[in-house]
Amino acid sequence: MMGPRTESTLRIVAPIAVGAIVLGIWQFLVSVVGISDYLLPSPASIVEELVASWDSIVSATLITGTNALIGLVVGTLLGIALAALAARWRAVDQMSAPVIASLAVVPIVALAPVLNSMFGADSQFGRQAIAAIASFVPVFVNTLRGFRQTTPVHRELMRAYAATPGQVLRTLTLPTARPFILTGIRIASSLAVISALVAEYFGGPRGGLGSLISTSAASSAYARAWAYVVASIALGLLFYLATLLLERLVLRTRPTTPDRTTGTRTTRTRSTTSTTVST
Repeated sequence: MMGPRTESTLRIVAPIAVGAIVLGIWQFLVSVVGISDYLLPSPASIVEELVASWDSIVSATLITGTNALIGLVVGTLLGIALAALAARWRAVDQMSAPVIASLAVVPIVALAPVLNSMFGADSQFGRQAIAAIASFVPVFVNTLRGFRQTTPVHRELMRAYAATPGQVLRTLTLPTARPFILTGIRIASSLAVISALVAEYFGGPRGGLGSLISTSAASSAYARAWAYVVASIALGLLFYLATLLLERLVLRTRPTTPDRTTGTRTTRTRSTTSTTVST
């Protein structure tokens, strides 16, 4: 049986080893087997383009990352706010259900050209709006599910304390829903990057990764296009790892709550199974 340290090492070494093997096979297929660069540029040529076009790649990554980040933040805030209203009032829940279902199946490839045309060729708003829509759905669905995890006994206890709706939300509903909210944000982070890339691919201002991938492929600069694809992958991983780190930091230690018998404050960790309600 492996120890914790060995298991942690394998979690890091195994993906690196698999990646090295895949790159080695890829380079072999191109250099030895003779697969054309038109079909699959070699890793070496992609690295050369990464170095040669580094300034352009960094600039494009910042543009796409900004659009994705703005969309993620806006979509998250709207998703949490609407989920709170839907959990509080059944009428809002019933009215929002068909809207959420419609947004979940909206094809980005159809919506991107429409928004880019509506807001002009020099505006980034259309791309940010698409990223916000893509982020909104998973955050809303997960947050609403989290809000519904509160047990009836805890809600009755808050009513017995004459707690206001704001106090119930702050002290009971949000702490209970926190893991679900963070899961929704983690899922939305990748969707925000993908949506921003797709929106850039279908028009709007030049400069983002999506538009540069399209331009490079159209001019037969396939190695350069793959270099921008690698930057897109790195950007998506950065968003995912950032939200994963946020989730671990927030869930590592629960908020402290007062002990009514001793007057001291205790800390709830992730292994705690009981919930304490305070006013």
